[in-house]
Amino acid sequence: MEIPQFTTSTTYDVVIAGAGPVGLMLATELQLQGARTLVLERRASYDLSVKAGGINTASVEALERRGLLPALQATRQSFFMGANKEVGAKMSPYAASVGHFGGIHVPARPVDQDDPLLRGRGQDGWYLMLPQVELEKILFSRALDLGVEIWRDAAVEEFEEDEGGVTVQINGQGKREVRGQWLVGCDGGHSLVRMMAGIDFPGTDPKITGRAATVEIEGAENLEEGWQYTSKGVYVYGPMPGRVRTVEFDGPPPDKNAPVTAEEMESSLRRVSGQDIRINSVSGGTRFTDNARQASTYRRGRVFLCGDAAHVHSPFSGQGLNMGLGDAVNLGWKLAATVQGWAPKNLLETYTLERHPVGVHVLDWTRAQVAVMRGDPDACALRKITTDLLGTKDGATHYVKQISGLWQRYDHGDDAMVGMTIPRIQMNDGTCLTDYFHDGRAVLFDLVGNDELATLAGKHTGRLRLVQATSKDAEVDALFVRPDGFVAWAATSGVCDVETLKAALARSLGDS
Repeated sequence: MEIPQFTTSTTYDVVIAGAGPVGLMLATELQLQGARTLVLERRASYDLSVKAGGINTASVEALERRGLLPALQATRQSFFMGANKEVGAKMSPYAASVGHFGGIHVPARPVDQDDPLLRGRGQDGWYLMLPQVELEKILFSRALDLGVEIWRDAAVEEFEEDEGGVTVQINGQGKREVRGQWLVGCDGGHSLVRMMAGIDFPGTDPKITGRAATVEIEGAENLEEGWQYTSKGVYVYGPMPGRVRTVEFDGPPPDKNAPVTAEEMESSLRRVSGQDIRINSVSGGTRFTDNARQASTYRRGRVFLCGDAAHVHSPFSGQGLNMGLGDAVNLGWKLAATVQGWAPKNLLETYTLERHPVGVHVLDWTRAQVAVMRGDPDACALRKITTDLLGTKDGATHYVKQISGLWQRYDHGDDAMVGMTIPRIQMNDGTCLTDYFHDGRAVLFDLVGNDELATLAGKHTGRLRLVQATSKDAEVDALFVRPDGFVAWAATSGVCDVETLKAALARSLGDS
């Protein structure tokens, strides 16, 4: 695919630093809803290092709401059944589990498929296995189709904020500057945007060195598939051919970004596994730690943070990419509404209010996994107890809710459904709730034929879509769902509180 180059345009509604999956997801959300967007990326091409290997249920459904599920499925099919036909035969340690907690495989059998939150979801697993770079390619193509400008080899050097916007200095294909009403840092854990905005990044220091790579290996038959715990650390082999990860508790690496050599990867795998293996070559090598930090606020003035720029932690259970995608869909519609001039007062403030608690929880979730990986007697005892708990119905079900991303809830009232992502409800005409969000608007679902709802929807023309349908499986009469797929109001048991709906519409869509 041809990489877009600098254009003559210099003024945008939103400028995004970083063209990873989070930056691209945010860009598609903004552009879809009418905000002219520019993405700046310091790299000249895709980052091919080994990173996240899948996206969870919440992320899949967010992409499905924008019509990208077919592209995800096609890419996954091509990746695993094309160049990687061996994968299917190597999935046995994974097929019987729903994931891992600190290297502890969580069994699939006890999971309560009838749990109200999980019902109708996860038939194909709670994670869609897909390398991060493949998702990035899908989002890159989508962004271009929508008209997003993406400049590669364009590093943000500095920026200056004033009352009317942000002026960004770029160094890449020559020095130049661009102007945006808003700037969003999606530029990773070492975010220059965050540092220049003066946003604190408190947290805990790293204790581990993790390594990951795709390798050419001799002696692989001596390695167990999946996550393996030893007295020296943790190693993982598979599921993709040659994919290897190790975790050692010897402190952080002296230079996290130095090239990962075959010798280093071989030594680490030998130490942890205790097996006689040889690694002849390495591709996509990377290191990671359990450095766990979170920005004190996700906004300062006209500058926002998304993804790793806002929070970093170990990659265990694959929460980082997915949390970043959640940041992007939460901020996107709110920032676009502000650009369009119809955002209610304080809408932008709800970004930090809603997403910061999610980050706090996930950082603790990843810290706990590091605790059960240590080889000392206390950690071994904790590991045994945790293994027993995760093998129970309640434990395995709780784990699935966490790693699927479906546990996330925003405070919008006492109703159990309000504040959660939309349920999987099939309509009698064969459609699903997620089918009605492709254009990025909020949706009011009327499942019982209430004329008052149609009247209210008409007062928010252009911002709200009214869907009148029926469903034999629905346990709800009506739903107001925000553009990011979260329920802001619900009517059940024949009770339709119109005044509460009016308030919910005003909070999300402004005055009618």
